[in-house]
Amino acid sequence: MRETLSHQVAVARPLGIDPAGQAIRRANRIRRRRTAAGLAIAAVATVLLSAGMAQLGAETGRDGAPIVVIGDPDPSGRPIPTASVPGTKPSPGPSAALLGSETLVSADGRRLVLPDIGPAEHAQLLPDGGGWLVVSTQTTAGRSLRVLQNDGLAQVLLAGAGTIVLAPDSRQVAWRDGGDLLVAGVVGGQLIGAARTAVPAGAVPIRFVGDSVLVRPDPAGAGHILWRPGSGPLTEAVDQMTVNVYGGLPDGRLVGQILTDPGRTCLAVLDPTRHLNPVETGCGPDLSRDGVGGISPDGRWLLVNGRIGKASQALLVDLRRLGPNPTAVAAGPPMTGAIVWIDESHASYLDAAGELVRVDVGRVRAGEPASPAAVSDVPAGDRPVLVAPF
Repeated sequence: MRETLSHQVAVARPLGIDPAGQAIRRANRIRRRRTAAGLAIAAVATVLLSAGMAQLGAETGRDGAPIVVIGDPDPSGRPIPTASVPGTKPSPGPSAALLGSETLVSADGRRLVLPDIGPAEHAQLLPDGGGWLVVSTQTTAGRSLRVLQNDGLAQVLLAGAGTIVLAPDSRQVAWRDGGDLLVAGVVGGQLIGAARTAVPAGAVPIRFVGDSVLVRPDPAGAGHILWRPGSGPLTEAVDQMTVNVYGGLPDGRLVGQILTDPGRTCLAVLDPTRHLNPVETGCGPDLSRDGVGGISPDGRWLLVNGRIGKASQALLVDLRRLGPNPTAVAAGPPMTGAIVWIDESHASYLDAAGELVRVDVGRVRAGEPASPAAVSDVPAGDRPVLVAPF
């Protein structure tokens, strides 16, 4: 009996259920599913990337090198140092800043040294405040657009382009490339979703109006076209009256300069949904045709170049009293470049000498035009570019 029982214990009986085998089979199934899912995701990503690169290649292809450069970090970029100018005290409020070639100088004394990008003609903060979009001046090779991040990384987005226009929120860019106009989104230091349309010779993008681009077909003549990317080709200009467009009102309408009698121009409120049809005009001020002007955030005030008597001036116009014969008061010396409205009653601009002019609407209306002041710590010979507060 003892020997029989010992033999029975020594012999391993098969189990009805094999837990180890089940675990191994389950692991194999999971591994196969994960491998299949990974391959599927990789295939989709490859297709999307190939399609995107093919689209950008088609959008920007020309005889020679394409002008769009996607994700081109400059490994030599160094962190951008910040420093306060000796003898200055930062002010608590917002301030306008100046971009002098490679130096960004704010009115409160802060200074940023940018990488070697050459002279800049325009700059805007990125939406997250982590850097700048910088448009270079015109060269024999065209213009370039770069992203300059606060950590010193520089990325080339465009090179060899024609006129470059940035959306106010820095999320879109429009540019001229040969015989075409292109618009793309700016996301994470890349251009995405490029759309293209053919444009007449000499046509240039002027500004963004919402998601549309205001295009001037003939820089020497009157008339503008609003083109919405993806809506089809650029149509012939229906508007033949607008000479310049200065900006938009809070309700979406635009303010511009239109032709009336031969040799005379007037201010007008334009309806962008009706081919820039004027819905209100005012023909009092003697306006310059240089196109320099800017509208306050609340849509009430317009700073624009013009004349009072024989003297060229920056003029302040109350748009709420446009009427048939609006009045304009002298705001300061003539403006060049961009006008930056800091709030509803304070603006800054540069005069012909590159000096900063700060306009206080209350003082200007009281008969005290603004005076220019030299900008400190801008290297001699640099032409500063005004940028929005940061």
